[in-house]
Amino acid sequence: MPSSPPVPEPASGPAVVGPQDPETAAVERARRLTDVVTRLRRTLRSSIRTDYPWESLPMAQVELLQTLAAAPLRVGELASRQRLAPNTVSGLVGKLLEAGFVDRQADPGDRRTARIALTPAGRRQLDDWQRAHERRIATALDALSPADRDAVMHALPALENLARALAEPVL
Repeated sequence: MPSSPPVPEPASGPAVVGPQDPETAAVERARRLTDVVTRLRRTLRSSIRTDYPWESLPMAQVELLQTLAAAPLRVGELASRQRLAPNTVSGLVGKLLEAGFVDRQADPGDRRTARIALTPAGRRQLDDWQRAHERRIATALDALSPADRDAVMHALPALENLARALAEPVL
C-alpha cells in the first residue's frame, strides 16, 4: 500500500515534531523567529513602496533618522548605536545631507567635531515614514482574526524584551 504524501505543517503550528534536545529546539525557535522577522520587514518595505510610492528611503537611512530624532550625535556615536562601521555611517550621513534631512552642527563640547542633527525636512520625512508604516500595519492587523491580532499584541512585551536582550553586549 503506497504511503500518502506528508501533510505540510500549518503556518501557526510547530515547525518540528518530536523530541529534541534543548539546544536543537532553541536553534529551531531562533530560525523561525529570524525567518518571520525577515519576511515581515521585507513585506512591509515592499508593500509601503507599492502603496506609498513616495517612500523610497533605504531602511539604514530611516534608522539613522530615528536615532537622530532623540538628539544630535557625532558620526562615531551614530556608528556605535547602529553597530555599523564609522565609514558606513559617514556614507549614509552624506546621502541624508544631500537630501536635506540632516545637517552638521558644531559640537559644543568639542569644536573640532560636528554633530549630525535632524532638519525640519528630516523630521517631516521620518514622521511621514512612521505614519505610512502605522497605517499599513493597522490595515494588516485589522485583516487578521481577532485571536491572531490578540496573539500578536500579547507578544509585543516579550519581543521588546528580546530586542533589549539582543542590544546587550555578548559576554
